[in-house]
Amino acid sequence: MPDVEPLVADIERSFAEIERELGDPGLFDDQRRAVEVTREHKRLKGAAELAARWRELQAQLAEAAELAADDEPEIREMAKAQRADAEEALPAVEEALRLAMVEPDPDDHRDAIVEIRPGAGGDEAGIWSGDLANMYMRYAQGRGLRVDIISLVEGDAGGYKEAFFSVAGDDAYSQLKWESGVHRVQRVPQTETQGRIHTSTASVVVRPEIEAVEVQLDMNDVRVDVYRSSGPGGQSVNTTDSAVRLTHEPTGIVVTCQNEKSQLQNKESAMRVLRVRLHEAEQEKQAAALGEQRRSAIGTGDRAEKIRTYNYPDGRVTDHRIGLTVHQLDKVLGGGLDPIVEALRQEEQRARLAERFG
Repeated sequence: MPDVEPLVADIERSFAEIERELGDPGLFDDQRRAVEVTREHKRLKGAAELAARWRELQAQLAEAAELAADDEPEIREMAKAQRADAEEALPAVEEALRLAMVEPDPDDHRDAIVEIRPGAGGDEAGIWSGDLANMYMRYAQGRGLRVDIISLVEGDAGGYKEAFFSVAGDDAYSQLKWESGVHRVQRVPQTETQGRIHTSTASVVVRPEIEAVEVQLDMNDVRVDVYRSSGPGGQSVNTTDSAVRLTHEPTGIVVTCQNEKSQLQNKESAMRVLRVRLHEAEQEKQAAALGEQRRSAIGTGDRAEKIRTYNYPDGRVTDHRIGLTVHQLDKVLGGGLDPIVEALRQEEQRARLAERFG
């Protein structure tokens, strides 16, 4: 690892600059910039505290070196202990400093929109989609995040044909962003009379929520269709045309929403999803123009990638990207995703550290 002192100096300089900007009364005339500066100040404050601690430890080492030459044995012994304490604390502080200055994912602070759809497995895949949706909702609520349903389309045998919901709160996207991909379940379905284990899948896509001002959207490009909401089997569950389908004609992106009783609420929910999909499509277009696909630090970020297996007979969950297996299936499905999320977070940090510092 390179010398830490230039990094400490950079942190001190950056923090002083952000403090000056935060103290400018005119900053809050631009609300978006004010939010960015406040967020960056919060991030750098922790780094500045670590930098101050590093300076303190260096001062202790310098003092101990001076005292080591003292004529008094007691003083030399005290210097020896002081040096040992500082040397023991220093590696952890330096590692924390490097982590603090790794550029975060710019979307980490955003709210998230989660989309879940059945894959292979027929009705059982729909039931599995419902299990996953419940798992994420419980996880989010357990973390103090707010879950808002955007659209839930029930399956004929239970679960969901489609589930859209938002998760809002501090760094919501950062806590769910690794979940995009194919989730495979191995279990005996309730409809299986001979006790055979079936494999079913569901796809999960987690996107950062995008504000209206961040996406250029001409409503003349959007066709709005309204119709009656339907439940399992197609039966009508609403006597008014409250369901909404938005079609963005230039891209062909289609979004439907029928969960709310109000047509206006369904339209607003569908617009949230449409903005997210348009933003994602634009990012993919830009990446393709540069000749490279934006990739996550973990896996490819491809939503078709099989990322995790949930095995009921063995009571285990395996994340294939990092080779992690936990034997707490019931706890995980109950929302206890923390061990997996933390392992994925650490792997991302390791990859980002290697990218910046080698």
